[in-house]
Amino acid sequence: MTVNKSGSILVVGGGISGLTTAIEAAEVGYEVFLVEKNPYLGGRVSQLNQYFPKLCPPSCGLEINYRRIKDNPRIKVLTLAEVEKIEGTAGSYDATIKINPRYVNENCTCCGECAAACQTEIPNEFNFGMDKIKGAYLPFEMAFPARYVISSRILGTEDAERCKAACKYDAVDLGMEAKTVTLNVGAVVWATGWQPYDAGKIDNLAFGRYPNIITNMMMERLASPNGPTGGKILRPSDSKEPASVVFVQCAGSRDENHLPYCSYICCMASLKQATYIRERYPEAKIYIFYIDLRAPGARYEKFYQKIKADKNIILIKGKVAEVSEDPETKNVTVVAENAVTGEKIRQAAEMVVLATGMQPTAATVKLPADLKYTADGFIINDFEKGGMFAAGCANKPADVVSSNQNATGMALKAIQTLRN
Repeated sequence: MTVNKSGSILVVGGGISGLTTAIEAAEVGYEVFLVEKNPYLGGRVSQLNQYFPKLCPPSCGLEINYRRIKDNPRIKVLTLAEVEKIEGTAGSYDATIKINPRYVNENCTCCGECAAACQTEIPNEFNFGMDKIKGAYLPFEMAFPARYVISSRILGTEDAERCKAACKYDAVDLGMEAKTVTLNVGAVVWATGWQPYDAGKIDNLAFGRYPNIITNMMMERLASPNGPTGGKILRPSDSKEPASVVFVQCAGSRDENHLPYCSYICCMASLKQATYIRERYPEAKIYIFYIDLRAPGARYEKFYQKIKADKNIILIKGKVAEVSEDPETKNVTVVAENAVTGEKIRQAAEMVVLATGMQPTAATVKLPADLKYTADGFIINDFEKGGMFAAGCANKPADVVSSNQNATGMALKAIQTLRN
């Protein structure tokens, strides 16, 4: 099937940058196709507990964007969809999109009866595998589109039939198949976002070997009211409330063996997460080991100064070299050299959080289009050539505010392509 819309814009990626790009272009009159590989929009922001600058929950910003999308007929949303190929030139591209089956149609009312009937449990990817969900599931309570998903893992089983039988709205369609559509568009914005760097590759930090070492994104999910622990920050080995936590900055970042660049957000993310712990456990001791602490801008600097004044938060300039675990208590000891005093520090804590960096999605899966990349996988914007542009973290490491600003600019660049 081919849809001819050369006066339209294709936005690839439904995270905060993609949402902003799509909305900004549609609200000034352009038709937009928004393609997202997950069954929901919202990207990484939807997984956060709070985000800067106001420390809002994701619902604060996403709810408004979802409403704007619902109210704008110019935006066509395709979830569980991936771009297979893009050919053509600026002003006229043919984009081949594969749409994978959800096995739930638009009759779904989110009643939850299919999940109640399902007996199979699968790892919850939204919570980084820290808990399980049913084989019929709503990705999270604010998911958009608000529609359940039947996991392909239960297809052909009795569980799948139980889900279908439980739905009184005839919304479960086990016969759904993948389909391919071709869109003719005038411009493409790649808002393919980022993924947390694989902490398992950093051998000396022992992620995956010791249960009480987690990543910064796992901490976001633990602190979230809709996370695996209902917002209680508990260490994985025994669900204990941690009395001490170590944050290891630049876990894999600024390291020629992993990510040679600074990921921009990690310092502020750890400072923010320190407030999560302090709010829940006022007596907890927090140790932050860092190479440099970067607070870009006056507002972030003010936040840093507030954290620095907290007597229960100890900032130590030193790169963690190794970690070890006490097999009885499951406490973790980190070893680092204090860059100021030169002394070797051994700090034990009940939980360790690795501030892993952001890696562009395109670093591991190259996009099916004629694009240029940095050595690290970020898309280079070729404004002279035009036609295709990268927004947000697909282009460089950025926070939510910067991503939104950049996405607005890329919406304008796409519009200029259509008008030339």
